[in-house]
Amino acid sequence: MGSHPHTPSLPIPTTPAGREGLAALLGRPDRAVIALDFDGTLADIVPDPEQARAHPGTVEALAALAPRVASIAVITGRPAGVAVRHGGFAGVAGLDHLVVLGHYGAERWDAVSGTVQTPAPHPGVAAVRAELPGFLDRFDSWRGTWIEEKGQALAVHTRRAEDPQAAFEALRGPLGELAARHGLIVEPGRMVLELRPSGMDKGVALTQYVRETGAESVLYAGDDLGDLAAFAAVEKLRTEGPDGTPGLLICSGESEVPELAARGDLLLSGPSAVVEFLQSLARQLAA
Repeated sequence: MGSHPHTPSLPIPTTPAGREGLAALLGRPDRAVIALDFDGTLADIVPDPEQARAHPGTVEALAALAPRVASIAVITGRPAGVAVRHGGFAGVAGLDHLVVLGHYGAERWDAVSGTVQTPAPHPGVAAVRAELPGFLDRFDSWRGTWIEEKGQALAVHTRRAEDPQAAFEALRGPLGELAARHGLIVEPGRMVLELRPSGMDKGVALTQYVRETGAESVLYAGDDLGDLAAFAAVEKLRTEGPDGTPGLLICSGESEVPELAARGDLLLSGPSAVVEFLQSLARQLAA
């Protein structure tokens, strides 16, 4: 990793668009939105998602960065309140500019008010909730899989199955059919299949938030297939309007999800490297 002449502690994005995005952020940080996925980006992936916690140093890095930018948004498939709890974001000095967009933007928690805005659940989620345990019992590969309750969605994890990848592949089609029957979609991830309402994804949430804030640049960091929509949103924002909105795409985990890594402007090894980058960025903006 080389060093940019003006950013001695920051790694250089490998693409021209990424370098332009970083330069725009550094030039007008007060007009920049920093958007971050949670699991796999700010928190290490663990076998039990209930045990996931923000990587050490995350809150301090965000608190140092937040006052210097327009806003920091954590965009996650988890319920907003869960991400706030697991991130340790509530009641932290300096984090006034933080929002958590949970359930792919369907829920929102603002640090200023400390409250979560939640829509009414989709009726299909309740129907799938009732049907899912018996449905999984019909498959040989279901053993070791388990269901995560997410309020506005349900997720089937295969990480603990005897053959996680085989279980993932075997269940993907049938779960897609179950979801479709109840007006839901399946969002695949790293050894997880999430059944949720359509029409909301991280790209929609990010685009709406960038427009709401009037941001002139955007950084997005993610690690999984669900982050592809946010990557696509930044790519589109770059081309819209007379000058576009410069953006920097960071992929957390260089080899975990090749489709995401191929579209990243900057590849970082995982949450520890992402937090290190955010710390360096905060130092750079304070200089």
